[in-house]
Amino acid sequence: MVWRSVMISRPAKLRREHFSLAIEQEETAFVPFEDIAVIVLNHREITLTHPVLSACAEYGIGLYATGNNHQPAGVFLPFLPHSRTTRMMRLQLAIAKPAAKQAWASIVRRKIENQAECLKLAGGKGADRLESYARRVRSGDPENMEAQAAAFYFAQLFGAKFYRAEECWSNAALDYGYAVLRGAIARGLVAHGLHPTVGLFHDSEQNAFNLADDVIEPFRPLVDLHVIRHPAATEGDLIPADKTGLVALLNVDVAMPQGRMSVLSAIEYAVESLVRVYEGATREPDLPRLVGLQLHALEH
Repeated sequence: MVWRSVMISRPAKLRREHFSLAIEQEETAFVPFEDIAVIVLNHREITLTHPVLSACAEYGIGLYATGNNHQPAGVFLPFLPHSRTTRMMRLQLAIAKPAAKQAWASIVRRKIENQAECLKLAGGKGADRLESYARRVRSGDPENMEAQAAAFYFAQLFGAKFYRAEECWSNAALDYGYAVLRGAIARGLVAHGLHPTVGLFHDSEQNAFNLADDVIEPFRPLVDLHVIRHPAATEGDLIPADKTGLVALLNVDVAMPQGRMSVLSAIEYAVESLVRVYEGATREPDLPRLVGLQLHALEH
């Protein structure tokens, strides 16, 4: 499974031409819809036709729109007539608490392991401490090792004075990368008949992406590693090159039980395994391991 992520940061008109997306700028580029996983619209002067939206739904493409701050503000997800949507909703709502807690512990454990690997790859210290946190995660994470690890991890990675609520380039880059991942995961959940609102751990009534916010956790350190390795080229807001690099993370390799693959493919396998968790066929979902920032080699 190899898909493209298409980011448009200049004025353009998007239209459907047979089985391809036509991007009209100084010249017209054509991208087959079947090759596209996500499209990011990152300019105020982009127009698109209704057939483009219909094609996004037909081919299962996630379409992002950015807001005034150029951060992803909304995502168009296919409303697929999945054959098992109602069945999966019932399974999501009926999952036993022990099963949900065990799955969440697996997610937290892998997230912390990936944070430790991120510190190693970034040349930072403290990986051993994070690995010890990961080993201490129990069902449901009652000691909240996730929060303890995060407090230590971000200080080691970005410096003792760094905090996530601060308005700065690093946080803007992290938020942008996380938002792109979140939308790609929501797309994968919908494609497999799962409802993004009903989470394993996250359960906010005001959050339409609770389950996506569960699944994203082990993927987050990939964004962290990219941001620490690619510091701001200019002061202030993210520039188009920053955003392009963050969207490209969807095509970076991670390690899954099935082998090395792109993040987009790993999301598919992770969601498929999550379906098996709900069905009671397995206790732990398949989750990614951070291996660096190498782009997945496309097969020709």
